[in-house]
Parts: sequence; C-alpha cells; structure tokens
Amino acid sequence: MKKRIAILPGDGIGPEVCESATKVLNEIGRLYNHEFDFVYGDLGGVAIDKTGSPLPEETLSICKSSDAVLLGAVGGPKWDTLPGHQRPEQGLLGLRKQLELFANLRPVTIYDSLAEASPLKDEIIEGVDLLIVRELTGGIYFGEPRERRGEGEQETAVDTLVYSRQEVERIVRKGFEFAQERRGHLTSVDKANVLESSRLWREIVDEVAKDYPEVTYSHMLVDNAAMQLIRNPRQFDVVVTENMFGDILSDEASMITGSLGMLPSASMSANGPGLFEPIHGSAPDIAGKGIANPLATLSSLTMMLTFAFKLPNEAQALQEAINTVLEKGYRTADLTKDATDALSTNEMTQRVIEALNEKTVTA
Repeated sequence: MKKRIAILPGDGIGPEVCESATKVLNEIGRLYNHEFDFVYGDLGGVAIDKTGSPLPEETLSICKSSDAVLLGAVGGPKWDTLPGHQRPEQGLLGLRKQLELFANLRPVTIYDSLAEASPLKDEIIEGVDLLIVRELTGGIYFGEPRERRGEGEQETAVDTLVYSRQEVERIVRKGFEFAQERRGHLTSVDKANVLESSRLWREIVDEVAKDYPEVTYSHMLVDNAAMQLIRNPRQFDVVVTENMFGDILSDEASMITGSLGMLPSASMSANGPGLFEPIHGSAPDIAGKGIANPLATLSSLTMMLTFAFKLPNEAQALQEAINTVLEKGYRTADLTKDATDALSTNEMTQRVIEALNEKTVTA
C-alpha cells in the first residue's frame, strides 16, 4: 500500500536534509517493496516569501491528507525583523496546533563511536538512553493574552501560561505508557514551588500514576532537572514535562551526544498524521554548502517507520545502517575537528544507503 508523506523542506539546510531523507526512503521502498508518495509543501520563511503566510492553507491541506509529515527546518535571520505573529516559527506552531500534535518525543541515546564528541566525561554518558516526552500544544507558547503594552519606560510585555486538566492528563498518560514499554521509571518535571500550572500538573501526575502501578515515578523541579541531566543523565528513563520546559531540556540533553545534528524527534496526535523532524535548526550559516549532517533527519525516519507506518524491521535496518556508518568512522563537519576528512551531506547519505544494502544482502 502506498504511503503518502508530506515533505516540508522549509528554510536553511531543511531542503538538503529532506532530499537525503527522500533518497533513503526510496531505497527502503526498493529493498522492502514499499511505495512512498512524496507531496511537497511550503512552511516557514520560504512560505512567507511566496504567500505572505508562514503556514499556507495549501500546506495544511497537504499535511492533513498525508500519512506522515517530514519537516526540515524553519527560520533564519532574513525574517528576524518581522512581528512575532508573522515569523517562520509561527508556521510550525500553527501546524502543531492544527494537527493536534500534543506529544513531542525526543530520544537521547549515545552512539559509542561518537562518545568523544560529547563535552561530558565517558563515565557520565556511558549507557545514556532516555526519552523526553514534551507537551506540545499548550502552555506559554500558546497562552492568551500575548501582547505588548504601553510605550517607552512604561512598556511591558505579557505572555500567559495556561494548561487545562485534559491537556495535562493526556501527555502524562503518554509518558507513563512509554515508561511502561521501556524501563519502568517516569520523571515528571515541573516548577510546582512557584507556578500554579505546575501544581495542577503535579496533582494530575499523582492521580494518573494509580493507573500504572508497575511504573515508578518521581517529581523533579525543572532547575534541578537541568543540573541532573549534566551530572547524571543515566538516572533518567522517561521524562515528561510541559511545553517550554521540554523545549529547553531537550536541547540541553541533545548536547550530551555532542551534536544537535544527531537527534531526531516525533510529534504525535491522537489520530492524525505525525510530524517527524530533526531537532537542529535551519543553520543558515551553512545552508547551500552541502555540508549539513543528515543523520538526525534519517533517524527521524526510523521514528516515522516505527510510529506512522508500523514497520519496525525497516526502522531497525535504517538505525543499524546509521550505526554502521558511524562505527566505520564516517563523519560530517559537525562531528569532526578535521574538516578535510568530513563527508558532504550527499556523501554521508550515500554511505547510509550502502550500509542499508549491505545489511539486506547479509539478512
């Protein structure tokens, strides 16, 4: 059965890493007898330039009628002077809201072959394998009112943090479900000593926990969580938290691996298509140079194959191909200090395709 995938290349290096993804998906289709249909849409800065909107209706329609969505990246200095509600990032926020993508999954694992790239000591990062489950459609990023008031010395800015019981409960349950499938421990991160929304969050976690007696859980304040991620990241199995905290902590956790260019993410709804994207930004400083690391995008495909298409064997084959390439010492510029040895985006993509074929022949 043909799988329809909405491809949103976006800005900066987004088109380059999305091109890598479609090449790899086509190869997986050839090797495993699947057919993928790619439908392209504009999002972010490129959409603003073409239509005046960071999320055109045509793009939204394409996504809603697809089985999965792959995003490259949005944003860049070209659009930094636009008002907040017109910036490229609003396209992504709007897409998350329209597709009801309430759960963002960000796995953080250590590749043994890349351990030297981490800023942390080997004894701290060895065996790190955690999953951050971030609430994605509520909180301060979407709260109203959101406005500027007054002028001059009297000027103020207002952002509002709002969570409903339903929003908190559905993401907390998702966290418990993943903990149940993994190692059985959930850490709920909040700021309950200060925020009323966090006190509601903590109460709901305690209530939902009764439905998952096999999962142990604990509460942790977000400032402590930020420290613990660096001091002892192995203590975490599944971390569930609200939108802004999850945004910040997952970026912090990504640096345990040594590069933002390595980590994937998936954003899931209750019923509709999921959104799969690397967590790195648009990297406008290297856009068009052909040196972007495609591996985070390719790892995002393993999540797409797993969650959207229920193809665990294909997902495992792709992940093992990525592991093989890294174990052989292949690196893009962000993963090595010696730029003369660095592979281009296309070269790294081709190495992964070769490793996929080697695995299939061996199997």
